[in-house]
Amino acid sequence: MTRTRLTAGERHEQLVAAAVTAFARGGYAGTTTDQVARLAGVSQPYVIRLFGTKHQLFLAAAEHATSRVEQRFRDAAAERADLESLGAAYDDLLAQRDLITILLHGFAAGADPTIGPTVRECFGRIYRTVRELTGAGEDEARDFMAHGMLLTILGAMRIIGPDAVPPEPWMTELIGDPGRKASG
Repeated sequence: MTRTRLTAGERHEQLVAAAVTAFARGGYAGTTTDQVARLAGVSQPYVIRLFGTKHQLFLAAAEHATSRVEQRFRDAAAERADLESLGAAYDDLLAQRDLITILLHGFAAGADPTIGPTVRECFGRIYRTVRELTGAGEDEARDFMAHGMLLTILGAMRIIGPDAVPPEPWMTELIGDPGRKASG
């Protein structure tokens, strides 16, 4: 069997994808570059050679997740540019639990002076994208973002999403029908 060698760009993307998964599972403090390397099937020194530090790798993973959210919103807005359309698009993103969880880890580490500026900019990019694509005013966009953060937290806790836990009464009160889509 012939193995195809990955280009530098493909290897970089493979490592970022592995970093998203690893950091989503263990957070920044609980994840090592060795864990990322094992997930990607490369050596730990190779990870360091490409990214320099665990810190830079984490920031690359957070940037990647943010870009995926922005792109999904842009794709939805191309069909219909309103908050409802972007909300439905976010349902798709909630099924990609690692993407939302890495962002939560980043936001939770936002007080760190080396992580905070990047994750605040990531959040700001999503907010500006929502306003740009939909023409929503500040209040509408703020409500959309607040609702999105609630959904992100509920998705990370597996209260909503494709592998949601059996609902408890308080969950049903909070979200309504647990089988419904997050935006519905």
